[in-house]
Amino acid sequence: MTISETQLPSALVFWSLAVCFLLYWILFESGRSNLKDAKNQSPALKTDSAIHPTVESAPVRPIEPTEESQLRSCFPWSVYYIQNIEYRPQAVICRGQLKTSATNAYQRVKENIEAEFGDRFILIFQEGLNDKPIFLLVPNQQQKKAGLKQEQLTRPGLALLLIVATLLTTTFVGTRIAGIEATAISSNPSLILRGLPYALSLMTILGIHEMGHYLTARFYKIRTTLPYFIPMPFFLGTFGAFIQMRSPVPNRKALFDVSIAGPITGFLASLPLLIWGLSNSEIVPIDNEAPMLNTDALNPRNSILIALLSKLTLGAQLTSNMAIDLHPVAVAGFLGIIVTALNLIPVGQLDGGHIVHAMFGQKKAMIIGQIARLLLLLLSLIQSEYLLWAIYLIFLRLTDEPALNDVTELDNKRDIFGLLAIALLILIVLPLPQAVAGLLNI
Repeated sequence: MTISETQLPSALVFWSLAVCFLLYWILFESGRSNLKDAKNQSPALKTDSAIHPTVESAPVRPIEPTEESQLRSCFPWSVYYIQNIEYRPQAVICRGQLKTSATNAYQRVKENIEAEFGDRFILIFQEGLNDKPIFLLVPNQQQKKAGLKQEQLTRPGLALLLIVATLLTTTFVGTRIAGIEATAISSNPSLILRGLPYALSLMTILGIHEMGHYLTARFYKIRTTLPYFIPMPFFLGTFGAFIQMRSPVPNRKALFDVSIAGPITGFLASLPLLIWGLSNSEIVPIDNEAPMLNTDALNPRNSILIALLSKLTLGAQLTSNMAIDLHPVAVAGFLGIIVTALNLIPVGQLDGGHIVHAMFGQKKAMIIGQIARLLLLLLSLIQSEYLLWAIYLIFLRLTDEPALNDVTELDNKRDIFGLLAIALLILIVLPLPQAVAGLLNI
C-alpha cells in the first residue's frame, strides 16, 4: 500500500474522538431523566453536595416534624453523633461527628433508616465542606418507576442492530485504510472484505472496553444498559460505544472497579492486535513534518509505549531515520491505545476522573483534574496534536456524581492499580526521551 492511498489525517482522528466523547456526554446527560431542572435546586445544597442523578426533587420538607425524633434515633451516638439536621428541597442533611469507621457507620445508619422509613429515602454519605462527613436522606421517587423502566433498560435488538450498522461503516472505512478505492469496490464488490481486519479489530477493542464497564457494573448490581455502538460512515467508521448506568454506585470501591475495568480491558485487547499489526507493517523513511497520527508514516518516538512496542516487534529494522506504515490491524490497535489514554486522563467524568475520585475523594479529584488540564495544555506546546485534547478538557465538567458511600477509602491494592493506570497514561502520551531513543537506536 502507498502512503497517499492510506493516509489517515490526524485532524479526522482527533475530531472523531472529540465528537465521540461529546456524543457520549450528550447521551449520558439525556439518561439523567429523573433529575429536575438545576435552577430549582437549593444553592446551599449545591455547595454541600452533589445529589445523585437518579434522585428526583421532593417537597421542601421530606419528613414531618413529628418524625424528627425517629430520624435522630437512626444515628447511634457511638456510630455517628448527630449535631444538626437541615431541610432542603432535595434532601435532609444530617451533620455530626463520625465515631467509628465510615463503612460501619454507613451500614448501621442505612439499616436503621430502612427499619424506620422503609424505602422512602436513598441514603448518601459524603465529604462535607469542613472535611467532616455528612449524611443525606434523599426521597426515593425512583422506586415507584423502577418496575416500569426495568423492562426497557436493556434492548438487545437495538444493540445488535447498532453492531451490524457499525460493522458496515467500519468495514467501509477499513477499505480506504487498506488502500482500496471506491471505484474499485464498485467494479469488484468482494474487495469490501479487505476492510474487515480493521473493522473487526477496532470493534473488538471498543466492545471489550465497554463490556469491561458493563460486566463490572452488573457484578455490583448497578442497573445499566447494554453497550451501544455509534456507527458513522466516515472518519473512523464509528464514534465509539457507550453504556448508561441507571442506578447509584454503592461505594468508592465499586466506582473504582467499574471505571478502571473499561480502559484496562480495552488496553489489553489493543496490545496483541497492535503487536501483530506492527509485525505486518512496513518500514518507510521518516517524515519529520508528518503529524503524530499519520498512520502511513507513524513516528513511534512520539509515545514512549508505542516506541518500546515498535522496537520490540520490529527490532533492527526500525532505526532513527525510519517510520512505520501501519497495517490496518495496527491502525485499530493504535487507536485503541489512544482511546485508552484519553479515557485515563484524570478529569471529571472520564474514566480517569472517576478513578482519582475513588482514590482521593471528590474534592481532591477536582484539584487533580485542574492540574491535568494544565499539564496537557503544556504538553500541547511540545506536541501540537494534544491541543484538541486540551481544549476538550476545558469544556469537560470537573465534578462527577458521588457514590452512595463516598467516604470509605480504597484498599492499598486498588490504590496501587490506580497509580499504575496513571503511569500507563504517562507512557502513552509522553514522547520517548532522546537519551533512551539513542540507547535503543530508534
